[in-house]
Amino acid sequence: MAISAPSHRVSEKNLAVPSNRFPWIMLFGRMGLFLGIQAVFALVFYLAGVQDAWDKSAAWWPMVVTLANLICVAGMIRFFRAEGNSYWGLFRIQRESIKSDLLALVASFVVIGPAGYFPNVILAGWLFGNSQTVMDLFMRPLPFWAVYAALVLFPVTQGMAELPTYFGYVMPRLQSQGLPRWLAVGLPALMLGLQHLAVPLVLDIRFIAWRGLMFIPFALVTGIILNWRPRLMPYMAFIHILMDLSLAMMLLSVGY
Repeated sequence: MAISAPSHRVSEKNLAVPSNRFPWIMLFGRMGLFLGIQAVFALVFYLAGVQDAWDKSAAWWPMVVTLANLICVAGMIRFFRAEGNSYWGLFRIQRESIKSDLLALVASFVVIGPAGYFPNVILAGWLFGNSQTVMDLFMRPLPFWAVYAALVLFPVTQGMAELPTYFGYVMPRLQSQGLPRWLAVGLPALMLGLQHLAVPLVLDIRFIAWRGLMFIPFALVTGIILNWRPRLMPYMAFIHILMDLSLAMMLLSVGY
């Protein structure tokens, strides 16, 4: 079973040297970026005399994620280059296998769809009693200029950064370092799910549990599929953009 698409397959030597630490930086660093950037927003609000500065900063999660995504993309470009490879190769479509890849993509969404939807709804009902309460904590008012910026920047940078970070960069390199396949898939999937507890970090244990757990089944299924057929990455990334665009459009209802 291949662990990377032919367009960006690299040798075991290149995966291991000089970047043994880089996959681990990317594995845990993304959540750290979310927390750190939100803290910067909170500090700015605090210095401006805004009460409840941390709570105010939570509304700006689309901009926090966008900035973190840009940093992640810059990091991957650098780390791929250190191996003599290209980050952009992750998005190269294999023309000779388009039909079979599209069939595999459609089949995979029989599992990915329910894994992405039902944990969200079930956890919201269990922790909050209804979905509206948790959405009020999540979707907070933003000025319309920030909403319009988020409509473009948030989904596009998510497609470029999230799945590529965990499953295009980290996963195959953990496996090349000798981790068992189940762990090389499971660790990135776990961190992809858990990172959401910091998007945004709201100081409510129920909200933290909802955000931290809701995407773990989706992440695990996605990781298994991309480990099985990594050349699905460009298609998955595009679909991810569309999914996050629909999420960003919900901000229009709370803009001011």
